[in-house]
Amino acid sequence: MVAPQMFSNTHMHDDPPDIAAAKRALRATCQAARQPDRTTSEAVHTRLLDLLLSHDDARTIACVWPLDGEIDLRPLCKALHDQDRIVCLPDTPRRGYPLTFRLWTPASIMLEGRFGTRHPDGPAIRPDFILVPMLAFDRRGYRLGYGGGYYDRTLATLPDARPVGYALSTQEQPAIPTGPHDIALPLIVTDRETIRC
Repeated sequence: MVAPQMFSNTHMHDDPPDIAAAKRALRATCQAARQPDRTTSEAVHTRLLDLLLSHDDARTIACVWPLDGEIDLRPLCKALHDQDRIVCLPDTPRRGYPLTFRLWTPASIMLEGRFGTRHPDGPAIRPDFILVPMLAFDRRGYRLGYGGGYYDRTLATLPDARPVGYALSTQEQPAIPTGPHDIALPLIVTDRETIRC
C-alpha cells in the first residue's frame, strides 16, 4: 500500500509560501509521530459510535478506509451498518476535484483507488456526516491533512453535511498553520475526549 505521504504537497489552495512551508514541515513531523494501537483505536471508535448514534439525522455517514498509520475505522463501519445506518467511503478523484462517496456494506467489493486508497464498488451517495482524518489538529478545529486539499474541497461543496474530525489525542498541536481556504471543523473526536471547537 502506498503511504499517505505520497500525496503531493502542492494543492489548489495556493497557500502563501510561508504557510505552505510551515505545513510541509509539520506534516513530516506528524506522519512520523502517529502510533495508533488497539486501545486508542477502540477508544476513538467508541466515542465516534456514541456521537453518531446520538444524532437521529446521522443516517448516512462517510467513513474512511484506513491507509497505513491511520486509525482503522473498519470496525466502526461494521457497527454503524449493524445499527441500520448507511455507510459510504470516499473515492478519490484526480487532483482538483472533491471526493465522491460510495455506498459500502460488509459484502462490498473493494476497489483500488488513487494514492493507495480503497473504495467500494457501489453507487455514489450524499452523506449527512463526514468523518475527516488528519495528521494533526488544534483546538480551534483546524486540521493538517496530507496536502491534497481533498477534504477542504469536499466540505466546501457539501455545506449541509456535518464534518467530524478524528485523531489520537497525541496528534494535537498548539496551532495549525492555516491558509485562506482551510475549513475549521466543529467537532474533533480523540481517544480521550470530544472537542467542540
